[in-house]
Amino acid sequence: MATIGAMKVRDASELDAEACAAIYAPYVTDTTVTFETTPPTPQDMAARIASATTTHAWLVLEDDDGTVIGYAYGGPFKAREAYRWSCEVSVYLERGRRRSGGGRALYTALLERLTQRGYRTAAAGMTLPNDASVGLHRAMGFEPVGTYKRIGWKHGAWHDVAWTQCALGSDGPPSALS
Repeated sequence: MATIGAMKVRDASELDAEACAAIYAPYVTDTTVTFETTPPTPQDMAARIASATTTHAWLVLEDDDGTVIGYAYGGPFKAREAYRWSCEVSVYLERGRRRSGGGRALYTALLERLTQRGYRTAAAGMTLPNDASVGLHRAMGFEPVGTYKRIGWKHGAWHDVAWTQCALGSDGPPSALS
């Protein structure tokens, strides 16, 4: 568990599913940040948390009164065996809390956890335009690797997705994932 100012980052549990679903829902319904079109239920979110914590990580950010105000997670990058040391990461903050240090706090803890688990590369996709996410990923050491043009259709328009990646751990041979 990490504490940053009045905020605390900790491992998520299925008990955090309702809060995570509530944070995510406006991104689904009101933005193109995610290409999901139907907000997941708390039960759906609980299953996602359980899955992520088994092999990767799912962390939540609490404010000073213990309210969950954000989350970040890692998951598989691709299913094929050669990709098993790479992961895809995402971070979501309660609306109105962008550029508050919460995203950086979550990603710092998440990337450390994923490195400890043996992952060597983290990848993140961002629907464009999204200056806040681009800035966060740049600040966290992610480097641009390409942009899929007109890859997603949502809210009546085509959208591009920029991909970035960040090295985790050493460049030596991978060890068994824990």
